[in-house]
Amino acid sequence: MNRIDLDGRTAIVTGAAKGIGFATAERLLASGAAVSLWDIDAAALARAEDTLSAKGTVQAVTMDAAAPESVEAAMAATIARFPTVEILVANAGVAGVMKRGWEHSVADWDRLIRLDLTSVFLACRAAVPHMLEHGYGRIVVVSSIAGMEGAANNAAYSAAKAGAIGFTKALGKELAQSGVLVNCVTPSGIDTPMLNDVTPEYLKAVLSRMPIGRLGRPEEAAAMIAWLCSADCSFSAGAVFDLSGGRAVY
Repeated sequence: MNRIDLDGRTAIVTGAAKGIGFATAERLLASGAAVSLWDIDAAALARAEDTLSAKGTVQAVTMDAAAPESVEAAMAATIARFPTVEILVANAGVAGVMKRGWEHSVADWDRLIRLDLTSVFLACRAAVPHMLEHGYGRIVVVSSIAGMEGAANNAAYSAAKAGAIGFTKALGKELAQSGVLVNCVTPSGIDTPMLNDVTPEYLKAVLSRMPIGRLGRPEEAAAMIAWLCSADCSFSAGAVFDLSGGRAVY
């Protein structure tokens, strides 16, 4: 594993208890950062904290990434522990609802937009003013290939993830000259617990469109995210980075 230099940096990772979030926190710790782990699942978060504390400096904050007051309280708790926060990985989210677009209920739609898009906005809204005050920051939004190409029978999820890409592009342009760079990754078929929430047929269809012929590993996603969190990422702003095993066609 190549060591990316994040010595002295502090990162927030939302949805850090499992999957890509956990792997990202682990990789950031290995690169020298301190990490504030944000997650709604208190039990899973406690397990993650116990494991990751052996690898570096961590803080665990139980919070709801889609609730404004909870995000604000989590940011305050993080700032109280660490003097500066230079990195945000907006990873919290859920899998989609396996229905055709017109079959989604309003509750389905609202839930997916809130958890997969509004959560990104809230995390960035909390972190950006702090980063601007200190003149430096790196933000990575974890979206999905579904947001780029649309996933049949997963319309609300696709819409939310497309929104996250659009938000990244806009925010990236707004902050491009500030020292705070915002970019996005678009995974497809990463082997995480989230796959337990999709049907075997849907997963088979995902794999059939991935020329690499296998699921991605969380640590592979974490490797790209860690580089985007580093000072070496200095000329990308509002960009979308592919993590789809060759599935993306643009």
